Order: sequence, then structure tokens, then C-alpha cells
Amino acid sequence: MTEQTAAPTAATEEPAAPAPEQELPSSGAEPVPATDVQAAEPVPVTDVQAAEAVPVTDVQAAEPVPAAEPVPAAESVPATEPVPVTDVQAAEPVPATEPVLAAESVPATEPLAAPEQALAVAEPVPAPKSSRRVLRAVARWTAAVLVLGGLGTGTALGITSMERTDVPGLATEGDGRWDYPELSLPALPAGSPRPFNEANVAEIHHADLRKLLIPAPAGATADKKLTGGWVSTTQFVSEFRKDKRGELTQLLDDSALRHIAARGWTMPDGTTSKVYLLQFNSTAYAQGLRDDTYVSSTPGIPLDWPTDLQLDESWNAGGKVPETVVYAFGETKTGKGRIHEAYIQAGDTLALVIHSQQGKKTAEQIPFRQTLILQNQLLG
Repeated sequence: MTEQTAAPTAATEEPAAPAPEQELPSSGAEPVPATDVQAAEPVPVTDVQAAEAVPVTDVQAAEPVPAAEPVPAAESVPATEPVPVTDVQAAEPVPATEPVLAAESVPATEPLAAPEQALAVAEPVPAPKSSRRVLRAVARWTAAVLVLGGLGTGTALGITSMERTDVPGLATEGDGRWDYPELSLPALPAGSPRPFNEANVAEIHHADLRKLLIPAPAGATADKKLTGGWVSTTQFVSEFRKDKRGELTQLLDDSALRHIAARGWTMPDGTTSKVYLLQFNSTAYAQGLRDDTYVSSTPGIPLDWPTDLQLDESWNAGGKVPETVVYAFGETKTGKGRIHEAYIQAGDTLALVIHSQQGKKTAEQIPFRQTLILQNQLLG
């Protein structure tokens, strides 16, 4: 009877925490089935004894233990001591060889660094003087590159806005052409077609003849007698030899001449230019005067010039407008010399273009042909 009363007394001194639905058996020698401790509530880390602390990360509370494999009593809890439920998480034993806590990283007994030491480590280490010199040098070079880059960009923009002939190294050597202003055909009266339109069978120029004259190029000095307006027959025949002026005047009177417009100028190099436009009542009269003066392979009535002119065989009628006729002459068969002469017939209008040079042995041929082509386009 004495042994039977001792066991309850020991149980009274250390009562075991009851499971959620049943009491834990008092005998510690028998293995505890996994089903008897499955719904055990997790115990906070603060409730675990320091001497037998099990890290939370090492206890797998979520993994159930199969019912067929009982937990060995020797590995979980010594047989002489009952294991309180509050000290076990899901009754799974912890392997003896498994390390407790990360002892390799920071030992539990190692004190933390003092705040003063942490602050000392956080302070930036002052850069050496040589590094500062390098930084200053880099800053200076960067500023220099930016300045040079800005200058280069400005120079590039300036060059792109310049004409090719104004850029050193890129300028194309001039070929002698004159700088004429941009040309445009004058407006026509309402309902009037161009001279070579299908509706204009007579090939009449309905525009103001004075506006069909080529303008003077840049740098030219205007002729005071030939200002781009109307001129008399006397002015026109004065360009020819004196012994032929009477004959030419009679031909003009018989050809139903309507009026004459003229413009003249002198270039800085001494080249004198004159352009005459003669308009008749019809295309037939314009062509009749050309035939009567024998303008074809020869210039016909000669100009007031000491030498006779020859047909320019090198002229290929470049820029010639369809339905027009162009004859060019010079002192040689190549058209070179001190004077150039040309006739253009375009419908009812006959044009005479003269370039002469008094101060040189020869007059430039390129500007003469340039003038001839542009005037032909205006008439076409």
C-alpha cells in the first residue's frame, strides 16, 4: 500500500501538461505514439530551457511522423525521465550530430562589437592626395573636351550653312559662268496659251516682250541705252556695218515688225553683252527676215566688227528648246575669239545675242553659251 501512494505523490509534484484531447501516460518507458502528440501546440522559443534549446529552424513541426515507426525512447528522451509535452515540438528527435545554431558564423558567447567600433568602420577613408590630383586632372580634361566639342559643333553647323564654293578645300573652281538671278516666265493674259502650245497655232508670244529679256547677272553695269525697255529700229541697226544699215532698215519695214526690246550690260572683266528681241506679226515674218539676211551657215548681214564671223561648229545646241532654232557664230570655227554672236528664232520672235571683249584677245565662251541657253528657255 505504501508503493501505491508514492506514485501519485510524485505526479502531484510535477504535473504533466495535458494533450489537446487526452492525457499523457505516466509511464516514461513506453514510446509515445505519434498520433498521441500530433496536435501539439507550438511552444515559443522563450519557453524552451536554455540548456536544451532547439533552434526553431531545426524543428520541423509541419512534417508528421509515420504511425508505423515509433520514436525510439533512447534517442528522444531518457527512459528514467518523463518528457514534458511542453518541451517537445511534434515529438521528432533531433539528431545528435546536427549542429545547434550557426556556430561557425557567430558564436553565441561572442559579444557584439561596440557602437564606437561600428561607427569607426562606417566612416569613409579619406582619399589619398594622388587620387584627388587625378580627379582634378580628369575634371580639367572633361571641361576641355566639352569646350572643344562645342566649338566643333559650331564649326560644323557653320560649314553646313555655307555654300560649297565658300568652304576652303571644298570649293569647286569656277568655270566662268555668270551669276544670273533665278529666272521665271512672266504671267500671260487670261486665256492666252504659251507660244508652242497646241492651241497656239501661230506661235505668238502673248507675254510682255520686255519681261522675256534675260536679266543682267550679278556684278554687271547696266547699259544706259539698253535698259530692258523698247528701243528703236535705228538703235538695232547700229550694231551692224554702216554700209549695210540702210538695207537692213528696209527689210525691217517690210517684215511687219511690231517692236524691239533690248538690254545691255558690261561685266567687271570688260565683256560687253547686248540682247535684242524683235517681235513680228507672225512666225512667217520672223522666219522671212532670217532668210532675207541669210542667217544660217553664215551670220548674214555682218556686225560692226573688223572681222567676219564663222559658224560655231562646236556648238551642240545644248539646252535648246524644242520648236526653236539657234545659230551661233564666232571668229573661228570653234566659236572662240573676241566676239560671239547668235540668233534665236522662237515663233514670232527673233533674238540677237552679242558678247564682245575689247580688253582681251578672246572673250569667254562659257558665259556666252550660258546666256544663249537661258534666253532660249525664256522664249520657249
